Amino acid sequence: MFMANSKIIIAIDGYSSTGKSSFAKLVAEGLGYIYADSGALYRAVTYFAYTNGFIDDNGVVEKIGLQKVLHKIEIFFKTSGPDGRSMTYLNGSCIEKQIRTSRISGLVSRIAEIPFVREYVDEILRKMGSDKGLVMDGRDIGTAVFPNAELKIFMTASPEVRARRRFDELKLKGAKDTYDEVLAALKKRDDIDEHRVKDPLTKAKDAIVLDNSCMTMGEEIDWLNAILKPNFNLQII
Repeated sequence: MFMANSKIIIAIDGYSSTGKSSFAKLVAEGLGYIYADSGALYRAVTYFAYTNGFIDDNGVVEKIGLQKVLHKIEIFFKTSGPDGRSMTYLNGSCIEKQIRTSRISGLVSRIAEIPFVREYVDEILRKMGSDKGLVMDGRDIGTAVFPNAELKIFMTASPEVRARRRFDELKLKGAKDTYDEVLAALKKRDDIDEHRVKDPLTKAKDAIVLDNSCMTMGEEIDWLNAILKPNFNLQII
């Protein structure tokens, strides 16, 4: 499937805390592609729902009301800041910090499992991918959003390794969660992702598995370059 001098879509799916976003950002930067964070879109919808009373602290969603107003809001990415990072905007306001809180993290899976929310987000993502030259990560990118993507990657790692990564990350932020609590929450998230009615987390038949349980980011990039060069004449520098 050699495609010399052409732009492609790289769809990266997988479990939480496998480093999908960090990997996808490096790949996009190295190829000069656009990076699209599908998870940020779901977080943005969750933030909107939470701040407008459509989901409570227990994860109970008022679906009828949310569905009525969802298509009236505008969510988009905009490059800003000194490092040129892609930031998430809701109705013209940057909400990047707000959508990364533990409260939103704890509620996002309940919003993301709703079919009409997934359809709304998929519409945004497909518009972004119309010109290709795109790297996108999520949980249904290669199966639902871009089933015809030229390269699909499914990232995984053992639950224990993923929980340790998440625990260390939260610890640096001053969180008091124990490792066992993080592991339990991660397994619960996996179960929700795998068993939701609309587009559950699953490996696309033509996806290449990347198990990074024992890999550094540099080794992951080397792994990908070994695929990109012979098949697409592309290389991450």
